[in-house]
Amino acid sequence: MEFDGAGVVVTGAAGGIGEALARRFHALGSTVVVADVLEKGVRSVADDLNAIRPDSALAVVADLRSEEGNRRLVETAHEYLSQHGRGSDAKSGIDLFFANAGVGTGNFVESTSEDDWDLAFDVNVHAHRWAAKYLLPRWLERRRGYFCSTASAAGLLAQIGSAPYSVTKHAAVAFAEWLSLTYGDRGVRVSCLCPQGVNTRMLSGGDLGDSRAGDVVRSAGVVLEPEQVAHIVAEAILAEQFLILPHPEVHDFETKKTADRDRWLAGMRKLQRRVFGDL
Repeated sequence: MEFDGAGVVVTGAAGGIGEALARRFHALGSTVVVADVLEKGVRSVADDLNAIRPDSALAVVADLRSEEGNRRLVETAHEYLSQHGRGSDAKSGIDLFFANAGVGTGNFVESTSEDDWDLAFDVNVHAHRWAAKYLLPRWLERRRGYFCSTASAAGLLAQIGSAPYSVTKHAAVAFAEWLSLTYGDRGVRVSCLCPQGVNTRMLSGGDLGDSRAGDVVRSAGVVLEPEQVAHIVAEAILAEQFLILPHPEVHDFETKKTADRDRWLAGMRKLQRRVFGDL
């Protein structure tokens, strides 16, 4: 797809990868709807973008933990982008929906609350399918639309520490794959972003269930800045590439995992013992 004149929605856009994505897409000519539960941050991003190009960004305070929150976001974004779009098909509304919002919560199964499990599934998985539910009718009618989600290298490999994070990120990858295989021949394009270490609040704040798990991510490879990830993502979407791996080593790790899963699991258990000790 082309970004110039496109109508784009980015969730989790008050900071981190989401903010960087919104700024990158906007710089490439898109009209952008930025959504987040953090009102101050998301309005600041929209104000910055509108200062660069008037009427080119809308901030939406959205709680994506419910179907209704996702429905309202899709409808609000469609209405705004239909009125303020710049492309040849501006009235079409949303061209790209980037489901970037995510949470890192919980820890081991025996110590993770049901509320943490519910939150992880609602934001990391259900929000994707709820958004798609309300996006697809228009996209299928016009035979064009683009859905991109942020999962994680943990969705291809695993995350020691947080069970909810590891499980839901696997589910996010699976849902993106399902969307692509089900609707790819009907004009809907899909990409899935699976980064490793990125310098965001989730990594630095120890949101992956335990600060030691964040240390493992940092030690596994280069920690990228959100702006670097956004540049890689934009290039991949231009090429309509499904799997986006800002850290190329993740491909190597996944190859080793699938080649000998028992050996890979033994290695991960060894890593877990080194980080957490005897559990």
